[in-house]
Formats: sequence, structure tokens, C-alpha cells
Amino acid sequence: MSQEKQLYTVSVYTENNIGLLNRISAIFQRRHINIESINSSVSEIEGVSRFTILVKITEEQMKKIIGQIEKQVEVIKAFYHTDDETIYQESCLFKVKSDLLFNERQIQNIIKDSNARIVTVNKEFFVLEKSGRKSEIELLHRELSIFGILQFTRSGRISVTKEPMEISKMLEAFQQ
Repeated sequence: MSQEKQLYTVSVYTENNIGLLNRISAIFQRRHINIESINSSVSEIEGVSRFTILVKITEEQMKKIIGQIEKQVEVIKAFYHTDDETIYQESCLFKVKSDLLFNERQIQNIIKDSNARIVTVNKEFFVLEKSGRKSEIELLHRELSIFGILQFTRSGRISVTKEPMEISKMLEAFQQ
């Protein structure tokens, strides 16, 4: 088992209960582990939520944390995966002054080259949406920063595994 820190994507399937996010984040906090990103959403299973948490730790730490997470009553199952085992993306929105869109040819090229999408345009500002790897979003942020960004927000990682996750079969058996 490697003692080297690496990025792990943790998928936690849960019942949707108040306070669970605090308890899960406390598991990391007690071990002085920083959560790089966290996302919560519905999952592929009706009535089941999914937390997607990104952390940089050793595999030994990861296994212990998975055990602690699964002790939470509302947690159905927790998994962890390396970047090689997942397909992942982040999403972001940039709000930029509208006059730049019309007066700066370079902005139009940046938008085209980055495969960003214009979501809305009005007299004061325009909003760009970009989905992709963290490095792609950071590059676009650097390029737009030169012109001035009015607002910026980025999602946590979202991911799916390359191999099937057996959570649906487990739940079917659990519900019978």
C-alpha cells in the first residue's frame, strides 16, 4: 500500500439527512485533512444523494476515512477512486464587462479556443460557462484575468467511474 499522497475522488451514497455534511466533513477535519472540493447532488438512484469529495491523502488514510464515513447511519456506501479510474469535470461561470466582448478581438479568440460558452449577454456584462479539467478552467481564468473578471465561481469535481459501481445492485438487494 502506497504511503505517497495522491488525489482521491470519494463517492458517498447517502440518505438525504440534515447535518450529515457536517459529520462527514468533521471526519476529515479531525485528521487535519483539507477537502479540495465537495459536491452534493441527487444520484442515479431515486431518494439517494451522492457526495463527491476530492482529497489528497495516502491510501492508508483513505481506507480509514472510508470506514469512518460508512459508520454514519445515513451512509449507504462509500467508494474511493484515483483519477485514472474516473472521468471527471468541473464547471465554472465567469462574469465579464460586455464592452470587452465587442471591443477586444482577443476575448473572442479566448472564448473560441477554450470551448467556453456564452450563457447571457446584456449591456453591462456577459457570462461565460466552461466545463472541463481544473487545468483548463485555470488557464481560462488566467487569460480572462488580464481583462478583468467581475465575478467567478467554480463547482467542485463531479465524476463517474470507468468501471461499474455496484451500488444499484446493492440497493436492490437491500430493499428486498
